[in-house]
Amino acid sequence: MQSPVLKHIRWARTPFLSSHQNLPRAPTLTPTSAGILLFPPPSSLIISPNALVNGGKSKSGRAWRERGHFHNYSFRSSRSRRVGGCVAMPCSSKVKVSGGGGGGGGADENGALRNFKLNESTFLASLMPKQEIGADRFIEAHPRYDGRGVVIAIFDSGVDPAAAGLQETTEGKPKVLDVIDCTGSGDVDTSKVVKADADGCIRGASGASLVVNSSWKNPSGEWHVGYKLVYELFTDTLTSRLKKERKKKWDEKNQEEIAKAVKHLDEFDQVKYPKSDDANLKRSREDLQNKVDILRKQADNYDDKGPVIDAVVWHDGELWRAALDTQSLEDDPDCGKLADFVPLTNFRTERKFGVFSKLDACTAVLNIYDEGNVLSIVTDSSPHGTHVAGIATAFHPKEPLLNGIAPGAQLISCKIGDSRLGSMETGTGLTRALIAAVEHKCDLINMSYGEPALLPDYGRFVDLVNEVVNKHRLTFVSSAGNSGPALSTVGAPGGTSSSIIGVGAYVSPAMAAGAHSVVEAPAEGLEYTWSSRGPTVDGDLGVSISAPGGAVAPVPTWTLQKRMLMNGTSMASPSACGGTALLISAMKAEGVCVSPYTVRKALENTAEPVGQSLADKLTTGQGLMQVDKAYEYICLSPGIPSVWYDVKVNQSGKSTPVSRGVYLREAAACQQSTEWAVLVEPKFHEGVSNLEELAPFEECIQLHSTDKAVVKPPEYLLLTNNGRSFNIVVDPSKLSSGLHYYEVYGVDCKAPWRGPIFRIPITITKPMTVENRPPRVSFSKMSFLPGHIERRFIEVPLGASWVEAIVRASEFDTTRRFFIDTLQICPLQRPIKWESVVTFSSPGAKTFAFPVVGGQTMELAVSQFWSSGLGSHEGTLVDFEIAFHGIDVSKEEIILDGSDAPVRIDAEALLASEKLSPVAVLNKLRIPFRPVDAKLITLTGSRDKLPSGKQTLALTLTYKIKLEDGAEVKPQVPLLNNRIYDTKFESQFYMISDSNKRVYSMGDVYPNASKLPKGDYTLQLYLRHDNVQYLEKLKQLVLFIEKSLEDKDVIRLSFFSEPDGPIMGNGGYKSSELAPGKKEAIYLAPPSKDKLPKNAPQGSVLLGTISYGRLLSGQEAGKSGQKSPVSYPISYVVPPNKGDEDKQKGSSASNKTVSERLEEEVRDAKIKVLGSLKQETEEERSEWKKLSDSLRSEYPKYTPLLAKILEGLLSRNNITDKIKHNEVVIAAANEVASSVDKEELAKFFSLKPDPEDDEAEKMKKKMEATRDQLADALYSKGLALSDIESLKVRTVTDSGGKPDLFEETFKELQKWVDVKSSKYGTLTVLREKRRGRLGTALKVLNDMIQEDGDPPKKKLYDMKLSLLEDIGWTHVAAYEKQWMHVRFPPSLPLF
Repeated sequence: MQSPVLKHIRWARTPFLSSHQNLPRAPTLTPTSAGILLFPPPSSLIISPNALVNGGKSKSGRAWRERGHFHNYSFRSSRSRRVGGCVAMPCSSKVKVSGGGGGGGGADENGALRNFKLNESTFLASLMPKQEIGADRFIEAHPRYDGRGVVIAIFDSGVDPAAAGLQETTEGKPKVLDVIDCTGSGDVDTSKVVKADADGCIRGASGASLVVNSSWKNPSGEWHVGYKLVYELFTDTLTSRLKKERKKKWDEKNQEEIAKAVKHLDEFDQVKYPKSDDANLKRSREDLQNKVDILRKQADNYDDKGPVIDAVVWHDGELWRAALDTQSLEDDPDCGKLADFVPLTNFRTERKFGVFSKLDACTAVLNIYDEGNVLSIVTDSSPHGTHVAGIATAFHPKEPLLNGIAPGAQLISCKIGDSRLGSMETGTGLTRALIAAVEHKCDLINMSYGEPALLPDYGRFVDLVNEVVNKHRLTFVSSAGNSGPALSTVGAPGGTSSSIIGVGAYVSPAMAAGAHSVVEAPAEGLEYTWSSRGPTVDGDLGVSISAPGGAVAPVPTWTLQKRMLMNGTSMASPSACGGTALLISAMKAEGVCVSPYTVRKALENTAEPVGQSLADKLTTGQGLMQVDKAYEYICLSPGIPSVWYDVKVNQSGKSTPVSRGVYLREAAACQQSTEWAVLVEPKFHEGVSNLEELAPFEECIQLHSTDKAVVKPPEYLLLTNNGRSFNIVVDPSKLSSGLHYYEVYGVDCKAPWRGPIFRIPITITKPMTVENRPPRVSFSKMSFLPGHIERRFIEVPLGASWVEAIVRASEFDTTRRFFIDTLQICPLQRPIKWESVVTFSSPGAKTFAFPVVGGQTMELAVSQFWSSGLGSHEGTLVDFEIAFHGIDVSKEEIILDGSDAPVRIDAEALLASEKLSPVAVLNKLRIPFRPVDAKLITLTGSRDKLPSGKQTLALTLTYKIKLEDGAEVKPQVPLLNNRIYDTKFESQFYMISDSNKRVYSMGDVYPNASKLPKGDYTLQLYLRHDNVQYLEKLKQLVLFIEKSLEDKDVIRLSFFSEPDGPIMGNGGYKSSELAPGKKEAIYLAPPSKDKLPKNAPQGSVLLGTISYGRLLSGQEAGKSGQKSPVSYPISYVVPPNKGDEDKQKGSSASNKTVSERLEEEVRDAKIKVLGSLKQETEEERSEWKKLSDSLRSEYPKYTPLLAKILEGLLSRNNITDKIKHNEVVIAAANEVASSVDKEELAKFFSLKPDPEDDEAEKMKKKMEATRDQLADALYSKGLALSDIESLKVRTVTDSGGKPDLFEETFKELQKWVDVKSSKYGTLTVLREKRRGRLGTALKVLNDMIQEDGDPPKKKLYDMKLSLLEDIGWTHVAAYEKQWMHVRFPPSLPLF
């Protein structure tokens, strides 16, 4: 999505972890942030730089992170799409808040700590914070309410059941009840069924021969087989480690072979070569040299695609079982055999798992679906999910201080982070996860994923969540996001959905001192700087509660460590979820009806406020959750009905928009009183009794305002089941500029101890106006301490489109890190955010430029990172200066319609003099496609059956794409792209494959650009929903392929000061000074037709950007180095191509008679019919032979006919007598050769024809066709002769003096064509192989493969494998076999 002014900033859709760091591209870790921590026992905890993780691949899951990612898992300095981001530095987030639980001794009433010190036990406790939320006190008072009886669904990147602390509960029950890959990324197609031979062997899907364990029961004797490239199951981090280790071993073998090859070459030079100039010796030496060169080049081009594992599935009479063959992962050939694998069934049945090999140490779970036709191999897509599960539920009997919050709870792992997308969640994964949570009768869901949303509390996933919470009574806890400190940065679904408890991230002094190892702990607890803030764009608070946002928790075994430190709202959410599990554990044990409504109200109304003002609720929600106090609240509530109070607000007199609070942000809304209609509706769980619960419900509510001078509500309200509306008046007119927060809340008159039973948030961000011209604003001497935030709200002047700013920091000693965010909210757009992280090592200044939207309020949030400056007792003074600039134009989005007419643009500077310096560039081509096929099916599996009982349907659309040249392409579906939560469509997924079924690219709602070579491709788009009507409407869905133009093809458009300039060539325009209030017209010329890309079809669109202004400060905006920070979209519709010239121009009349021409037409028609005949059956072959013999007798010397007969013979399959068939081919080839007058042909090609002579050109084409037919015949003859030789096991030396027909044929072919070309090179390879020169044969073959621009031909790679095995290079052969599964898979992977 792109607004007319600027791109929306999109948070990475990754797990909500933070890594808000100063952003050198390769950050380093400070000694205090990592290292080895030892305490009894010495092996109990390791934290190393590798532990500071971002979990996962990439290209990355949609996680909440800060402005960068650390270390080995990846690092990003801009908010792009990626997976689980975490970090573990003393500095890893952003925002000021005070108060809250500290951990350790010496706290005063406000939670402040003085002279804070850690001892060993408090240090260990700080690594898994519990005291801050009262969880330790609660379990100490109620040891049996430690989560037992509670099941939590972890919606994340997957949980490793072998990780430390995740084996059993405090009662000895299994900790992990099920492990599910909801994304399908680990699915293996096992629909192919084979039978074992007499020796108990089966042919695996990879082609390997597999020995079946004779003890395995299989009454049917049917074995389902499939295979998987193992790297597709691993994270990027694990894959990188394995690649390094495997390459080291491969290099050792390759160096051994290089040494042998060099030795042989040296010996040859010393013994034979110097003594003779014999041509054969030269070729022999060349062969030896080729071997050396190939091995060296092989090392340079090494690209490990990973081992292939075979999967076998069968039914043992009771259960479906599966086993894996992992020999390719093992160094020892006796390890990893299929027969040695302990068969597994679905995890929930026996709760068993396996490990691929000792090398990877990666845990795998197997689940079988669709009657054995689909095997799901479940691995995690990042350490994030295991870490989250550990915070919520880990149990360490010998290390109780490191227990999770609810060690007695059980869990199911619902993997929503798709390994194919670097751990990003998909709609399929989210929906299946909800299905699984209901099916397993879970009590809680934790989800530490999310992204920004266009519409809050809206979308397919939100609808399903509402059903799960309201009907099935699950409590849903989720991260609020890591995009603070600006307001309105909460993300979906955690911070924007009414049915979900959104959690912010808190850090206590104990956490800072222990887990983060800061030099000096902060005096008070505070929210992490990067924790996202409310309100939502529709006025809801956004953050419900806060919880500790960092912990040292278990991670998967493949990380080769037990635990690691991560921080982010990803960690706060499971902390809150674990605390909630303690409450539900107590409620279940005491027979109290569990309702997410009751639980949430208890958590919110007993939370400990963090911060000194009411506005801090936008940061922390109702405060830091307190488990013990929430339990006391629930104990008082047995007679209170389980009700949630749904609040809807709209301005009086207007039916839309309907919101969940009052959010006055723009200047006009803050100048006068407004009246708002509020509707409060009690929401009961589905299925409650009308007579017993709904009809009797009646509550007398007293309404309160936190400040009646600004917000005036009625005093009382009688609320019944049908709801009640009332009005409130909000008067912000007398408020000063800045942030103001108020609440209207209702209290039950009969039970005031319940506290607010509903709240109406009122947020007012009254902006200051900028009246001076030129418009500038300065904020001087702003004082900062660690975690402090200064917010300024400015009404951006109309006409402004960008800002040039300077920030100065002074009066500090140690290095300071600041986050600078700006945010604007425009209707029906995601919040428009700009952000920067600035580090000052000494007093100085930094400059910025960023886009803005005129007329809209802009928040400027400047914050000192929470841990920056700790240990220093000096504050920091900051000066911030802003200058607004803008050029107003008559057309923000330019569309050139394909005509020759220029587009007039009126430009005006409304604020101050600006330099008009327009630049327009077209750098992308967008081509529309419609599907060639659409298949709609019902998914019958249980994992796709919704809680409502509806079955999900899937629509697969197939598009055919042809690339004339290699290009970087990105598929675009405007209807569906860029939204995963705020859309009513369930999910989408695409894959792009070539004619060999090799997959080049996969993606979902956020498509990626992929570099594709020239060729034909198939794009399959997979859409899911339970409503067949929606899917039917999408059967002709238009998809665009967006290609990035190469630099040489980028079109830079011209500007003119006159409308006729593009045609007349005068009046060119470069730049001018715009005086305020004065308009100037310029004309944008369309591109000249000769500049259009050659492969731009009619109806395609060229895309690019246009900008008008230049930065006055001389700085460059953004990474692209553009001189203006503001650009607008521009497009050009490609018109029809120019008409073809008269092809008959200058052609001479034919000299042939009508009867001659008719005879030729009849002959050619007969040949065409011959070519169309099939030869699949014996009868069809007989008919073909009759016709070919008839035509041969009728036209015995007509070369095209004889060539067509040879072509028909070569097209035959399933040949039984290959020698006889080859002899027939040789005879047919000889007929073709004998029909050609070779002397005439040679004479013709010795002369150069006149290119302007049409008759000469016709003759040239005819002779070229004849030459090609002759060459093809000789080539086919040579292949047939070689095939006969191999079948008769005959060598060159045993010919008994007979002529070498192969050599004669080869030399004849050599006269006419390049025998090393990709078309004929196979014969050269065979010739070199016959002569024992395998190195030269391999070089020719490699050159053929490199030269061939089409999709790879399998026969060439089969030949290459054969040559490698003949040479004895087993390590290279094994490498090529792995690549064969990538280049030539038997089928496309499952969606």
